[in-house]
Amino acid sequence: MDDIDRTENEETGRWKNFNSWIKRKFNYECYMTFLNGCYSCKWEAKQEKKARRPLCCCSLRERLFCPWLIVSFFLSTLLLFTWIETSNEFNGFDWVVFLATGIWFFWSIVLLSFLGILAAYTTLLLVLGFLLCWEKNQLYLHWYHKILILIVTLFCSLLLWILLTYWKDRWLTIGLSLQIFAPYIHLSSVSVMVLLSWPVAIYLIHLEGEARMRRFQITSIERKRNKRCNMHTKLRALQVAIGLPFVLILLCLYVVPFGIHSPCVQERDKLGPKPDFFGHRGAPMLGPENTIMSFEKAVEHGAHGLESDVQISLDKVAFLMHDYDLRRTTNILDVMPNASHKHSSFFNWDFLSTLNAGKWFSDSWIKPFFRMKPLSEADKKRARNQKIPKLSELLELAQKEKKLVIFDLNAPPRSHPSRSSYIHLVVSVILDSKIEQHLIYWLPGSDRKYVRSKAPGFQHIGRLFTIEELRKENITRINVDYKRLFYNGLKEYKAANISINLYLVNEPGLFSLAWCSRIPSVTTDNIQVLKEINHPYYFMTPKFYLFMWIFLDILSAVFIVAIFHFYWRRESQSEKTLHGITSYTDWIRAHHNDLILILSLKDLSPKLVLYRSASETPSASIHDEVLEVVEIPGLATKSKMEYPDSEVIIPEVVKETTALTMHPTDDIGQLVPTEPAFEPIQAPTSEANREATLRTILPTLEANEPMVPSVERPPPET
Repeated sequence: MDDIDRTENEETGRWKNFNSWIKRKFNYECYMTFLNGCYSCKWEAKQEKKARRPLCCCSLRERLFCPWLIVSFFLSTLLLFTWIETSNEFNGFDWVVFLATGIWFFWSIVLLSFLGILAAYTTLLLVLGFLLCWEKNQLYLHWYHKILILIVTLFCSLLLWILLTYWKDRWLTIGLSLQIFAPYIHLSSVSVMVLLSWPVAIYLIHLEGEARMRRFQITSIERKRNKRCNMHTKLRALQVAIGLPFVLILLCLYVVPFGIHSPCVQERDKLGPKPDFFGHRGAPMLGPENTIMSFEKAVEHGAHGLESDVQISLDKVAFLMHDYDLRRTTNILDVMPNASHKHSSFFNWDFLSTLNAGKWFSDSWIKPFFRMKPLSEADKKRARNQKIPKLSELLELAQKEKKLVIFDLNAPPRSHPSRSSYIHLVVSVILDSKIEQHLIYWLPGSDRKYVRSKAPGFQHIGRLFTIEELRKENITRINVDYKRLFYNGLKEYKAANISINLYLVNEPGLFSLAWCSRIPSVTTDNIQVLKEINHPYYFMTPKFYLFMWIFLDILSAVFIVAIFHFYWRRESQSEKTLHGITSYTDWIRAHHNDLILILSLKDLSPKLVLYRSASETPSASIHDEVLEVVEIPGLATKSKMEYPDSEVIIPEVVKETTALTMHPTDDIGQLVPTEPAFEPIQAPTSEANREATLRTILPTLEANEPMVPSVERPPPET
């Protein structure tokens, strides 16, 4: 019964070890299969772990294509970041695409999603390639991926060229974004560097250990001196290539606040008043643009002024319309589809007044703004009944609510009967409405002398002219594109007591920047959101930023030093393995003539088990005599890390005149088996202490059948 129970226990232990081996092997195989499948489209599971390869194990073709992958990653990421930062321009971009295609859609969101997919795709391939290199696997990017990467690179290059050629001012939005988020980007970047220091420390110290091991091996293996020296140089160069940029970036982040200037970092008592609002075409997110409903919604939400666009009809009636045709904001496609592309100024007012200007806003499933909130049933019903208003209707509302009026006056086409007299016509309409003249912000730049003579009470608004030109025209207010705020916050204009109105400001962050820059007023589509802001976003005082800067720099430096020190100590402990083995060589040579050295890494406290061989073959057998079991403190963690739950047995035949040598290794420092393995067998002995020693040491060797590489033996003496 005892024999049966012992046999069952042995079988259970073996199956337990076998199942754990399957679990460990299966998880690693799944991991490597996933990496190779996604990167190389090779989904075959491999039964054995591939031999670890040296550095730069990729083929020349793969190394030549790697820069293309990196370039596509940077281009797609740059374009994605740029487009995210131009979110304030999304509605204008959709309108430009509508003019070219005649289809209204959220083209800006489509482009944003597409750029996000490209950036995610290139990032995934880059991460997969890094993980495969980390596992020392040979890279092979499938030709499907290579074709897609080339397409991504060409597409991003084309899009970048278009932005640089036709949309140069959009790059200023990135500068404005940095002015808003610069302090937060700085603090976040320092935190990211702390997280990156972990893998950087692991890799750099791992390379340091490899370099030291190779330097140690050079002294003992002369026949591989040149190869080892070349690899040693590559390891050092790789350390510099990784460590130096990390240190330089970290130092730059530590001192970058000296070069940061953000209007959002200032004392609270220096913060200016909240800017006033001009409703851009009314409140276009609450009612159909350029309709009475839209202007009334703007007044309800506290607009300081009303902005619009004025056209002249064929029968000399000034009406409100932004587009050159009527397709987008009216139902002309249902009423007169053949004339839908006709300029709106070539219609009589009798026809224009019959068009519906609100159904496109309330009933269409595609709204004019992506983040527009749904309308109530009452607002939907009201929007369906909106018509194209006259300029006189807007002036009547402004006079009633005491609101300022500013408008763009579009010149009629060349063949229009009012082409030469449209300025006189509009001035007459304003004067006939009996509105107070100081409520009119006159923006058109033509015939200013005539306008001043007919309506001396108008407040004239200029563009971004020089200060000398503005003073010559006696203009004290300007209407400026918000991107021009990048140029020193328009300080020279504010110093000359020139009031500034920015257009078109929709994002809360951009509005906060205008507030911190002491801008008096802004023109916006998003009045219902901006009016709820009672304090600038991303605002902080200089003292708070200084405290966070110093505190985070000190904390990050402590963490980074601690991480490097921790992994340096671990690597130093592993280096004691080599010194420990060499230090015992003299002792072995002094006490024994013919020994077999077995290094067991199965146990957490490694041991040197010394046998006196009773035969000519260098293998342990039942006739061998156990001489001593030597505990080596601080021995070996490196092989334990690289080969968990395994054993490395180093046999060595030691003569009186020969020293113990290290076993041959491959290019990355791993043991290379050169002869068939043997299975050490527990040797019977009469002494109780030796039997106890063998019971604790040898069963681990018997259970796993370790592979024992042999060593070169001197020829037998004659």
